[in-house]
Amino acid sequence: MAECHPVGFQWVVEAKARGARVFHVDPRFTRTSALADRHLPIRAGSDIVLLGALINHVLTNGLDFREYVLAYTNAATIVSEDFRDTEDLDGLFSGWDPETATYDPRSWAYESTGEQPSTEQPSTEQPSAEQAEGGRRHAEAAGADTYGAGGPAAHPSPRTDPTLAHPRCVYQILKRHFARYTPELVERLCGIPRDGFAELAEAVTANSGRERTTAWVYSVGWTQHTVGAQYIRTASILQLLLGNMGRPGGGILALRGHASIQGSTDIPTLFNILPGYLDMPHAERHEGLDHYLEVAGGSTGFWGNRRAYLVSLLKAWWGEAATEANDYCFGHLPRLTGDHGHYTTVMGQIDGIVKGYFVVGENPAVGSSGGRAQRLGLANLDWLVVRDLTLVETATFWLDGPELETGELRTEDIGTEVFFLPAASHVEKEGTFTNTQRLLQWREKALDPPGDCRSELWFYYHLGRLVRQRLTDDEIDRPVRELTWDYPEQGAHREPSAEAVLREINGVGPDGRALSSSTQLRPDGSTACGCWIYCGVYADEVNQAARRRPGREQSAVAPEWGWAWPANRRILYNRASADPEGRPWSERKAYVWWDAERGEWTGHDVPDCEIGKPPDYVPPEGAWAEAALAGTDPFIMQSDGKGWLYVPAGLADGPLPAHYEPHESPVANPLYAQQANPARRTYNRPESPYNAPGGRFPYVLTTYRLTEHHTAGGMSRPLAYLAELQPELFCEVSPQLAARLGLTNGDWATIVTSRAVVEARVLVTGRMRPLRVEGRAVHQVGLPYHWGWGGGGLVTGDVTNDLLPLVLDPNVYIQEGKAMTCDVRPGRRPRGRAALDLLEMYRHG
Repeated sequence: MAECHPVGFQWVVEAKARGARVFHVDPRFTRTSALADRHLPIRAGSDIVLLGALINHVLTNGLDFREYVLAYTNAATIVSEDFRDTEDLDGLFSGWDPETATYDPRSWAYESTGEQPSTEQPSTEQPSAEQAEGGRRHAEAAGADTYGAGGPAAHPSPRTDPTLAHPRCVYQILKRHFARYTPELVERLCGIPRDGFAELAEAVTANSGRERTTAWVYSVGWTQHTVGAQYIRTASILQLLLGNMGRPGGGILALRGHASIQGSTDIPTLFNILPGYLDMPHAERHEGLDHYLEVAGGSTGFWGNRRAYLVSLLKAWWGEAATEANDYCFGHLPRLTGDHGHYTTVMGQIDGIVKGYFVVGENPAVGSSGGRAQRLGLANLDWLVVRDLTLVETATFWLDGPELETGELRTEDIGTEVFFLPAASHVEKEGTFTNTQRLLQWREKALDPPGDCRSELWFYYHLGRLVRQRLTDDEIDRPVRELTWDYPEQGAHREPSAEAVLREINGVGPDGRALSSSTQLRPDGSTACGCWIYCGVYADEVNQAARRRPGREQSAVAPEWGWAWPANRRILYNRASADPEGRPWSERKAYVWWDAERGEWTGHDVPDCEIGKPPDYVPPEGAWAEAALAGTDPFIMQSDGKGWLYVPAGLADGPLPAHYEPHESPVANPLYAQQANPARRTYNRPESPYNAPGGRFPYVLTTYRLTEHHTAGGMSRPLAYLAELQPELFCEVSPQLAARLGLTNGDWATIVTSRAVVEARVLVTGRMRPLRVEGRAVHQVGLPYHWGWGGGGLVTGDVTNDLLPLVLDPNVYIQEGKAMTCDVRPGRRPRGRAALDLLEMYRHG
């Protein structure tokens, strides 16, 4: 966090000065470790073992915050008798289909009391496995990635056991599932000594409960794995058991590395969600608006207002053309047909299916896994548009890429027509960034962009305007022709007004005035809103994101510094900061509470519940949306209002986290016969082969970034001061590994996987230490990923990401970039054809 998120780490340092204990769990000793109370070095890819052992420690010793757990989680819910755990099936959950490599999650469901969910077909005939919601066709056509933030519908009336004694209640399932995750296993698989685990376990549990809270902070070190989503799930289970969710000083904090990564998922650049985490329609699953709304998730909880959110979005996009008669132009939306993620798109380029490509502020030739496959895909396009500050490697791969040196590509044979369009930097445009705490902050333009450089807003607005001028009355053009596309223009370059766009995103009511809350959105087409979670950012016709009231003039929560979605709420699910009766769990941790005299919720933050709903509210039969949640249900986006310790549906790889080894690992999984995540997404392609198991690739490779450089280096390598601070690609190795391989500090090393061979300067350091795993020493090698061969950089180097495999988490399709295997050799790498010969030797022996 100190290395990659130094501004945020300031607050950790301040908390430590006030008595907080800070633990750093990371393969390397870094700037964060130096300021932590204790650094726990861990083998990359084994975090579920550590977190699972902490869960086991809590459950075995009765350390859970029982009142919180009973009231606010699904611990008491009884699961179907058809469910089988990984402990029963040696690493698989029930419902596994080896032919399709997918789960049918129906056996994971809660046990019903007999009442049927309103979304099920009112038929006496049971649907087939292919037809059933939750069946195989569902898992394939509308898998976990399409559920957005709402998740699938939970059964409205599952059986429960408040004593937590029933063998199939979630609490007991958790105890059995994590029983084998012990301090001994942590030492065996993670390499963390038992005294280190004991110190961490004592600190985490002692600092949780009524009076104290513990927070977990993660970044891509947790997400870039084939079990990345389950890493965060494991931490969520632990935090729910300890009562650390929805409370000040608690939670799980996802660090978004730079502006505006959070904004680019809220108003997404992702293929599978619409603004505000609404599901993208699927060609095979959604027949129309009503059918989409029927099957897209639960009808209870605040996601029960999905129709209002979506119809308001459609009205913002298509305006008067969107009417009730035409499903508010729902048919104009594109449809998913499967996985349209980044790496599948690259495979489509190689196969000649994808003909054109826009690359905006990215540099996949250097910054994405499997760099060689990326460049082979680029070389097979008809056209490529690159918008960036400099001529990054993605724009010049055809002229100076590594494959030209090896002879795999020739410039004269590459038919890709490349259009480079210079972009404005963040100080040369106005608009909002959304930071890691969901805070929208308005940025004023400091100066005009030079020459032909333009903002993204200018580019897409004028591109859309020119496209629309060329449209005919052909029916196929109607979705683009009917788009609302009229924004005020400013200045000589006709820059669209960013404030007008923000106001459209905020939404307007029937009177044309800016809305102040998403609760004002209506399903009848009378409101328009570009992103429901951002509704209120322009309340009272004021740009709330531009507020900069000094902290000394307001409370510690600082509600008038920027604007946080949703509703300017700084802690999500903060109803959980009070007990079921609405009283703070403790005065020390008081945050929001029920004021009986005023008949409303109040406190230091905007309450994350209905202001006037009393704690003793019991929903009437047949209630929907927020009215279906009791006054004691704090997790208002969940269909049952509970925090899910166990996920009955909605994940592609199981209802509970389980330890699987990375796709490439030098260690056998001692827990199960199933070595790696069975549902992981693989690409068995010659362009990016996988390392064979065995002794050819004996070392663990992990990647990371540096404070001095920025992602693929396009913004930092051209800057003299930063280039001087970090002038060359290096690999961190322990003194023991250096001695074993004959590596000399400051000299060269060659790092090899089946995908690539790269060279880096050797950094021999005690910050990278060997770990004892399964009775033997396991060595880890660390490489930053900021270098490339060009990009206008004053310093250049080989591409670390060329080494990485193309294998993905099945829920979110993120690459496993933090744990794989490699070999290391002293000296510089071979050049030209000799590099391919070395790769061939490693691939085939």
